[in-house]
Amino acid sequence: MTENTQQQPPATTTELPTQYTPAEVEGKLYERWVERGYFEADAKSDKPPYTIVIPPPNVTGSLHLGHAFEHTLIDALTRRKRMQGYETLWQPGMDHAGIATQNVVERELGKEGKSRHDLGREAFVERVWQWKAESGGQISGQMKRLGDGVAWTRERFTMDEGLSKAVQTIFKRLYDDELIYRAERIINWCPRCLTAISDIEVEYQDDDGELVSIRYGEGDDAIVVATTRAETMLGDTAVAVHPEDERYKHLVGREIELPLTGRRIPVVADEHVDPEFGTGAVKVTPAHDPNDFEIGQRHELPSITVMDEHAVITAHGPFQGLDRLEARSAIVAALRADGRIVAEKRPYVHSVGHCSRCKTTIEPRLSMQWWVKVGPLAKAAGDAVRDGKVKIHPQEMEKRYFDWVDNLHDWCISRQLWWGHRIPVWYGPNGEVVCVGPDDEPPSGEGWYQDSDVLDTWFSSGLWPFSTLGWPEQTESLAKFYPNSVLVTGYDILFFWVARMMMFGLYAMDGTPPFHTIALHGMVRDQNGKKMSKSFGNVVNPLDWMDKYGSDALRFTLARGANPGVDVPIGEDWVQGSRNFANKIWNATRFALMNGATVEGPLPDASKMSSTDRWILSRLNSVVAEVDAYYEDYQFAKLSDALFHFAWDEVFDWYVELSKTTFQAGGEPAEVSKRVLGEVLDVTLRLLHPVVPFVTETLWTTLTGGESVVIAEWPKDSGFRDADAEREIETLQSVITEVRRFRADQGLQPGQRVPARLSLAGTALAPHEAAIRQLLRLQPEGEGFSATATLPVAGVEVALDLSGVIDVAAERKRLAKDLAAAQKERQQAEAKLGNEAFLAKAPDHVVEKIRTRLAKAEEDITRIEAQLEKLPQA
Repeated sequence: MTENTQQQPPATTTELPTQYTPAEVEGKLYERWVERGYFEADAKSDKPPYTIVIPPPNVTGSLHLGHAFEHTLIDALTRRKRMQGYETLWQPGMDHAGIATQNVVERELGKEGKSRHDLGREAFVERVWQWKAESGGQISGQMKRLGDGVAWTRERFTMDEGLSKAVQTIFKRLYDDELIYRAERIINWCPRCLTAISDIEVEYQDDDGELVSIRYGEGDDAIVVATTRAETMLGDTAVAVHPEDERYKHLVGREIELPLTGRRIPVVADEHVDPEFGTGAVKVTPAHDPNDFEIGQRHELPSITVMDEHAVITAHGPFQGLDRLEARSAIVAALRADGRIVAEKRPYVHSVGHCSRCKTTIEPRLSMQWWVKVGPLAKAAGDAVRDGKVKIHPQEMEKRYFDWVDNLHDWCISRQLWWGHRIPVWYGPNGEVVCVGPDDEPPSGEGWYQDSDVLDTWFSSGLWPFSTLGWPEQTESLAKFYPNSVLVTGYDILFFWVARMMMFGLYAMDGTPPFHTIALHGMVRDQNGKKMSKSFGNVVNPLDWMDKYGSDALRFTLARGANPGVDVPIGEDWVQGSRNFANKIWNATRFALMNGATVEGPLPDASKMSSTDRWILSRLNSVVAEVDAYYEDYQFAKLSDALFHFAWDEVFDWYVELSKTTFQAGGEPAEVSKRVLGEVLDVTLRLLHPVVPFVTETLWTTLTGGESVVIAEWPKDSGFRDADAEREIETLQSVITEVRRFRADQGLQPGQRVPARLSLAGTALAPHEAAIRQLLRLQPEGEGFSATATLPVAGVEVALDLSGVIDVAAERKRLAKDLAAAQKERQQAEAKLGNEAFLAKAPDHVVEKIRTRLAKAEEDITRIEAQLEKLPQA
């Protein structure tokens, strides 16, 4: 009959409280789960492994909706696999978040009137560790509130001893393989944080700036260039034009005067220049623009740095010492006075990069930095997906991945910070350069010193799938849990984090990729689909919703919106709806227990079951198969929706209601249905558990007497199906639904009883007469019964006597008034849509709105006329 039955201890007699109060149970349940070690993973186990690493949150961070969303999905996957018998590891940990953490501690020092330089490097780093011990990791407690089933005893930190050894090991290997080098290149520089920052730490926004067109040279040698950063002209070393541009061919190879500087610079021909854009000529500042740097490299142009790390002008002359913005205004004024300005446009809205930490405008800057030569690493990362070793889900995201890894530039990995993994390179008094591995003694003696930079945070987090398992040591955990089963993360960091893990995993682990599947999800947005931002005032603290509605309600809302790779809108009303669902589960299970639902003993044979019992078991097994298929395809929204409709609509609204008459009648049919109801609830609660763990734990343990649903067996599809029973109950549902609709149309109250004659003899619905009458509030015909309405539905006939129930004349009058209003609405809409002049001028959305009004009016007319036809004559 079914493979879902578990051998359970006798069910407890504990009664459920009348109301579910999440705050009273969630914290206690989570503590019990952790104390019993349910979330721990044993590397010595002979069970098949299932591994997911947490995308490490910043040590400075607190739980936001994006975390809650991602963690809900990971927790659902790992809880299910644990129930399926896998040795499941959800690896927790935090990222040291170099810039963010250093900024936090520097702000604290600022309140004391100090800077990090007052403390010195060693004391400052010690101060950061002190801050971490006292204030860092706030998010861990919040993860417990959400119900995250992580292996807490394995929690890692990207700066802990083991991970630091992993960082130093892979740096040394890459350096020895000539895949790490030091060179002067253009980088993103933050003049406030005083460090290079990665592309992901640059936020672009449209700023009001200025576009100034400047004439370089004189007479026939004159050429006009436009710029939004006039201050950088002090570092220009050429003007570039397209080699096929006839306007400037006579100037290529000649030198022209650079205004305000007294220098002459060449005009070069470069195919990078777009002759259709602006004047077709661009100023070239190799030290302060990435594209200009590339042009400079191709034409062997000098690079002149004209700003220091604070974005203050260093070029000798009248602008020296000015901030870049002050210099911009002063230089434009000087050019204007010199008659060099051809045009000025203000405001000129253009995209400008800002530091994501402090919002300072980024300055492209030529700087000596450490780099990873990504060519061979990126090729391996691309080939792993092309060869099918790693699958990206959804598959359409593969193109974005290939676009990135196939065109990846060398990666700047050095940061000018004190907090982080210090670069393990020493410099000697005679120009020596020594890279030191974790087991090497660094050089010592007079004149030797270590590189002052630290590594980009993404460098250490790129090792996360294997460093957290003990690499470079060959640990039991590494052998058991690498490669990871799946990576669940947002598509927004597909390039920055995922690609780096792929490169490092394949390199460090001899061609074995870090995970089998990359499952990408979207971003959480507000209920209108708008990005959540403090500036928009639409940021939500998930803890507030968890306090108000419970963690399960938030989790279910997030899972129900999680379509692969698609952004997820969320609003408080939806969380409240999920809370109602949790209450529905609670109340239905409470009713079932009060009426004797049980999981004791085997399921009765199908021959002893009613068609209602066979129907719900058939549907139950279909849903088990459906949910399993959705899990394997990472279709969280679909599996949540399937469970919602099965539990609420089919189990609670139909099966429980249809079974009430059976329970009331007693006897063997009632005992059979009690066992079936217990089975259905047992399996449904286990299916729901990975998404809504708290309420299902309370209900399942009460229903079954089992230790915990966390370690219960995941349901299996037994293959039991009963198509005849499904058709029979579908017919029953259609009859009940149609009569309910008629009652509502006639204005009858849901509890109002109506005399009725049911013509069910000889049909499959004959055994259901008692249930039909109870659900529809239909009383026996009685004396004087006179049918005023007859409803033929699905091969049966329901005759109703409404004569003593409603005022037919008043009801006809009300419906006639509604009909006249709908006909008037239709007439007005048809008149507008038939007016060609109106259609020619009206916006599309206005016309569409009128078409919608017309369709609604026609629908109302059809409905009201049908109601009038069914009413008896007054």
